[in-house]
Amino acid sequence: MALVTVTFLGPAASFSHQAAVESFGTSVELQARPSFADAFAAVQQQEVDYAIVPSENSSNGSVVQTLDLLADPAGSYPDVRVCGEHYLSVHHCLLGRNGQVDLNSINKLYTHPQAWGQCDKFLAKHFKGVERQDVSSTSKAGEIVAGETTERSAAIASRFAAEHHGLDIIEENIEDNANNTTRFLVLRNMNSERTTRLPFEKVKITPSPSTTTRKTLISFMVYQNAPGALADALLIFKKHGMNLTSINTRPSQRIAWQYIFLVECQMAPAYDDKEAVTKVLAELKDVTENSRDLGTWNSMGSSSDQ
Repeated sequence: MALVTVTFLGPAASFSHQAAVESFGTSVELQARPSFADAFAAVQQQEVDYAIVPSENSSNGSVVQTLDLLADPAGSYPDVRVCGEHYLSVHHCLLGRNGQVDLNSINKLYTHPQAWGQCDKFLAKHFKGVERQDVSSTSKAGEIVAGETTERSAAIASRFAAEHHGLDIIEENIEDNANNTTRFLVLRNMNSERTTRLPFEKVKITPSPSTTTRKTLISFMVYQNAPGALADALLIFKKHGMNLTSINTRPSQRIAWQYIFLVECQMAPAYDDKEAVTKVLAELKDVTENSRDLGTWNSMGSSSDQ
């Protein structure tokens, strides 16, 4: 049987790459994609078996690019479903070329713009007045420093990036918030025979626990002129034992100020989530527009699709 293929948001040694390795191991074929849309398209067209994309960060909130693609107002990804999740602890390191260990010798820093703010205390203590260069990703920062021969520069990136680019770790865990975590969603094509026969939990490293809660993602639009339309929709989830864990909205791209609601809910192990999802979707059709099931999976990084 051919290797399982997994695409992630590139470049190589990015946090998405790290999440893919932690989720699927090294016995699969990993492919980088330059954009969120490219990752979704690869799954829709069955060019890969799975994609892994960031969905939210504990410090910065939801990743709107992923939400927009899940909302899919143009109907470009009708067969893409969420089948799993992975939580990645985001730790930043100060990286330099081999033998460069003196903080005082560094005269230039590279990293992604978001990383500056996440490491503000460390930078204020050690690098006041030192030149900072924004780059497209933390991995790109590591790549630049690894390729320089004359500059006394350093990168802020992950340990994973240090190993990939052959850099030394000068200082580790320099982020302000030690609990900084990003949740990634694993995607598959619902019509894929391969991922039906070999679901996510069969190829990931972490074994599935015997008892776990389940999450479901459902999208819909409400009728704008109906008083209490959103309340009517949300009460359906309560009726069938589903606890709402998050609600996000994205523009419908059809009518100004009309939104697609993305509702994530969780059900205890004692409930039959297949039956509950079927009933919720059936009742949502009476009070909403374009309700869609976007997948059900085991929570906390142990998953299987419906």
